[in-house]
Amino acid sequence: MSYSYLEDFKNFDDPRDASRAFVSGNFTGDGLTDSMHGLSSTEVKSVVDWRDFYFKTYIFVGKLVGRYYDSEGNPTEYLKGVEANAARGAQLMEKQKNEEAKLPSCNSRWSQDTGSEVWCHNGYPRLIQKPLEMAITGKVSKRCACFIEEELNQPGLEVYSGCDHFAKLCRL
Repeated sequence: MSYSYLEDFKNFDDPRDASRAFVSGNFTGDGLTDSMHGLSSTEVKSVVDWRDFYFKTYIFVGKLVGRYYDSEGNPTEYLKGVEANAARGAQLMEKQKNEEAKLPSCNSRWSQDTGSEVWCHNGYPRLIQKPLEMAITGKVSKRCACFIEEELNQPGLEVYSGCDHFAKLCRL
């Protein structure tokens, strides 16, 4: 997804665009591809953020002609689509952040002696699904938020396993 930079060529005899590896962590075999197919918009945003980092940090020495740039170094239509997808990812992440700010997060800690604990100074810890997580990552995930007693009957709130319904601290 990026032009090639001097650092990219120091250790490689076969420079190629392996943009997907920045998200997947797979820097071998099939992971060394420039395809963004199947990535969520926030994962694509991460790749675009890496590209922008390289543009600002490294000295330009050449270009990889292909999916993202033509032989003149101009962005292709595919790159424009990827950048639009990344912009959607940024919007979704900002919306998620705003939604999460409406509900106070639980406090948490871990120690070798007591293990994991979550607690609320005001309210009760509950697991809730992140409201936009499916749209952002394609996966469902949960977070801990604090709710006052009057809010505990809301659908979708989950008491931690082994934790009393009115406990302010839960050991996991």
